[in-house]
Amino acid sequence: MTTHILRNIHVNAHILKSDVEQLDLQFVQEKFYSFFVDIVNKYTPEDVLFEFKSIFLDCLSLKSLDIISSIYEVFINNERDFHNTLKRCCYILVNNWESSRKHKYTQALIELIAGYKSATIYDEHTRRTVFQTWLNNFIDSQDFQELKLFAYKNENKANGHWVNRYTSYLLAAQVVDKKNPKEQKEAAKKASKQLKDKFKFELAMYVARSQSNTSSQTRYRNPSVLGDDILRLIKAIIVRKGVFSYDNIANIFLKQTQNETFKDFKESLVKYLIFSVQQPKFVDTLQQQLSEKLLTWKPEYNDVIINKYLLLRTCNRMIDFLTTESSVKPSPLFILLLSQGHPLTLVIVLLKIILICKHSRSHLESRIAHLIRYYDRYSEAECQWFINFIEIFNITFAIYAENVEYNLIKVEETEKAHEVEFDPNAYRVFSQLKR
Repeated sequence: MTTHILRNIHVNAHILKSDVEQLDLQFVQEKFYSFFVDIVNKYTPEDVLFEFKSIFLDCLSLKSLDIISSIYEVFINNERDFHNTLKRCCYILVNNWESSRKHKYTQALIELIAGYKSATIYDEHTRRTVFQTWLNNFIDSQDFQELKLFAYKNENKANGHWVNRYTSYLLAAQVVDKKNPKEQKEAAKKASKQLKDKFKFELAMYVARSQSNTSSQTRYRNPSVLGDDILRLIKAIIVRKGVFSYDNIANIFLKQTQNETFKDFKESLVKYLIFSVQQPKFVDTLQQQLSEKLLTWKPEYNDVIINKYLLLRTCNRMIDFLTTESSVKPSPLFILLLSQGHPLTLVIVLLKIILICKHSRSHLESRIAHLIRYYDRYSEAECQWFINFIEIFNITFAIYAENVEYNLIKVEETEKAHEVEFDPNAYRVFSQLKR
């Protein structure tokens, strides 16, 4: 089989060499993609890895430059096209293996590429050195860092960098990036959902087991880093039920604003987001900042009746104001609101946005990913306040925006019958799948 595969590589290389003399680069790239789509569905993963290694890595070590010319020089003087072609070939394989739960081969592919750099011996031939540099540049790129997320997403994150706990958001950001190939978006969407489902399941099981005197609490670990305070937090999140639940308030808001002009809708939106917020200082800051930013935004649409398009754009814009406007660093409003010490309140405001526009969820998760990338330069101790925000965000959205329903059941009376303050110790949390 190996001899047969190697012969195919030489044949395909010869075809590519002749093609580049007659056809445009896009056609040649499609030959690469079709080749890998074909073999990943026909060959064993081991043989596919051998093909990949022979085409992109081994040829740089061969004495004959013919193979290098055939494969690499189709991209002559165009490193970016080589980079994008290699990237998509990788995701053709990763998407297939992740879909068929062959995770170890994804990791093998990553290790194969990463291992090339440490083993590289530069040649005196200028052309070969250029191509080796291209490959090393790919290994050092952000694209390769994103690829590595697929290899290590299932590893134990307790011993790694704190950012590894939030891989689902980094993967979600890949889904909405228009520059990414379709295979990467598909693989990232599946992988992100798997991690979120895993968190959701572990959270529900931990909550159930931790409140039981007869069940073992060691079987289902706490999926957050909040410790024993997680139950108190969950109770605080789901205490609002009935007519004043976040879901009901969101539905009422949508019905009341469906015929408003864009100008009036923006004013109503600010009022909706600060409605029932308990902290006066937080409310003042939020109302002032959002009013200044939002009411002057897109004035050319002020007389237009609100529609789904404007709703989506407005909610996405609000998310930017509250998280990151540059996709690089936190927004001033994000820092200001969290500096006031109310991460749960900010998370609830973000939740209220998603409850009126579910299509903004992917935009919000990509912005969370940008924040994570910004803070990953810091140690866990240095940005504990940000990690606390992410943990609360995780739990809140697992409760309200997913398919598991959490409810509070009162199990004991408080000492004072007239007590109006919520006592979490008097309640137990129950979870069940939504129908």
